Amino acid sequence: MQYELKDAPAFETQTLEVSLGPQHPSTHGVFRMNVVLDGETIVKLKPVMGYLHRNHEKLAENMTWLGSMPYTDRLDYICSMTNNFAYALAVEKLANLEVPERAQYIRVIMAELTRLVNHTLLIGFLLNDLGAFFTPVLYAFREREKILDLFEAVAGSRMMCNYLRFGGVKVDLTSDFIPRARQIINKYPKFLDEFEKLLSENEILMARCQNVGVLPKELAINAGISGPMLRASGVPYDIRKVDGYSIYNRFKFRVPIGEKGDVYDRYYVRILEMRESIKILDQAIKEIPDGEFITKEGGVGARAPRNFKPPKGDAYGRIEAPKGELGFYLVSDGTVKPYRYHVRPPSFINLTILEDMCLGQKVADAIIILGSIDIVLGEVDR
Repeated sequence: MQYELKDAPAFETQTLEVSLGPQHPSTHGVFRMNVVLDGETIVKLKPVMGYLHRNHEKLAENMTWLGSMPYTDRLDYICSMTNNFAYALAVEKLANLEVPERAQYIRVIMAELTRLVNHTLLIGFLLNDLGAFFTPVLYAFREREKILDLFEAVAGSRMMCNYLRFGGVKVDLTSDFIPRARQIINKYPKFLDEFEKLLSENEILMARCQNVGVLPKELAINAGISGPMLRASGVPYDIRKVDGYSIYNRFKFRVPIGEKGDVYDRYYVRILEMRESIKILDQAIKEIPDGEFITKEGGVGARAPRNFKPPKGDAYGRIEAPKGELGFYLVSDGTVKPYRYHVRPPSFINLTILEDMCLGQKVADAIIILGSIDIVLGEVDR
């Protein structure tokens, strides 16, 4: 007996709930997604975090102001220099401290070198998540090592730098830092050209990333998304331009934006941002003046850091970190310890719209959508 299509029996299907993760708790950080699937299509997704909550904020309220500086390194262990930068800005705003010209330039140089490290690694790992290539990761680590060598020369550490201080930086640049930095910066555009030739028009990357994980402009704004994710959705918002903090208003650079806000746009905006960072670094290296690397105002700096007591009050300092807006809200009661210490981490905020970007996508796409957000669990589980 043959059935016509209209007479065919209906098949009932059930959704399947899958827990993706967590990994072993001895890793740097663990994250889990509870995903409900209809076949391979995502119909519900819940991000689960907090497996390695480290009590960062409460710890900071029980140690000296300067004592928290090395702990900020661990928020985003790829970007310790910018973590230091945001915290130092907040404290300086609270204490009304001036930073010498040379120290301002050093901070910008370190921040933009950090942006190169972060974005280069992110692109390498994103391609690894795609299952397409392993080569980009190796290329990324090769370039990263050169910049970490610079960090080690001045800070004594490659990743947990603990380099900035209130009113400046810990030590001045080494005599060969500028020539070495200039050599790296001069060669970086050629590396990016090579990277793009390998990736940007690759049919696997384009097929997997275009029109996947779209983040509409309105949702990005309403959810408080910041950084490359926001700009990939077409919003030209960059705190370096908006606030002009430190000395960023002295440098000429563009704010790249995307069109669709998909995974591909988030990839390509980071490529363009690295090219703009190179422009900033080129200007900063050429213009860096001689002078003091830290202020001596009020016994700050190397003189009496343990006795540092900002006046009573509160302040919020923020920067355009590689992953987005990194801010510190601090309250002082006039003692050697913060009364209240709160971090506004871009990784945690940007993660909140993961479900919105994954609904209707295939389960394999959830991995690259998460990768394109660029999170680090040290910020998420702070």
